[in-house]
Amino acid sequence: MSILELNDVHAYYGKIHALKGISLKVEKGEIVTLIGGNGAGKTTTLRTISALMRPTTGSVTFEDESLTRYKPSDLAARGIAMVPEGRGVFARMTVLENLEMGAFHRNDKAGIAQDVEMVYDLFPRLKERRTQLAGTMSGGEQQMLAMGRALMSRPRLLLLDEPSMGLAPVLVEAIFSTVVDINKQGTTVLLVEQNALMALDIASRGYVLQTGEIVLSDDAKALQKNEMIQKVYLGIE
Repeated sequence: MSILELNDVHAYYGKIHALKGISLKVEKGEIVTLIGGNGAGKTTTLRTISALMRPTTGSVTFEDESLTRYKPSDLAARGIAMVPEGRGVFARMTVLENLEMGAFHRNDKAGIAQDVEMVYDLFPRLKERRTQLAGTMSGGEQQMLAMGRALMSRPRLLLLDEPSMGLAPVLVEAIFSTVVDINKQGTTVLLVEQNALMALDIASRGYVLQTGEIVLSDDAKALQKNEMIQKVYLGIE
């Protein structure tokens, strides 16, 4: 069953044709990755899904319902959460306050408290830093916080935009391991990532974007063996 579907989506930044007929599906329970170079359209695809951009033509549906009539602030209540590129934590708020902001649309205090503990279980470092201002944390800790904050909305679909950007290799491995754990707990994941090797290792399927178009899609393991993918994205000659 498709939880998310884009059908022939075109989108523009002014006169720049950023997305040129994007069609993709994400099935319930999957980790699907979008890979591609800078300017390929990966972030624009996520921004279109999350209503930060409106498609000029085409459709975006979540659980068979069109998303084009919603505002970005409506999507958390619909079951979609996005972790943006650059993390976007509230720098002058504590870790705990950031997590509570992720549950802004909820009023079940007991459930919110339970989910804070769930996030602490996933990211023990956040529990250690719970009274620390987010802006004073390392990049890796802020990435954990951004992901934890998104989970506080209890999303059925989690959109991740470049979660490994700027992180040390050991932290990248920890972040990707946690993405797998989140998925095992029942959350579907759409992952945008330049680190194609790591992304394809944890994904079930992948789409390859170039200049606003999907040029290849396949099972993640098959993509890892594809000669073009190996040469262009995996650095294998």
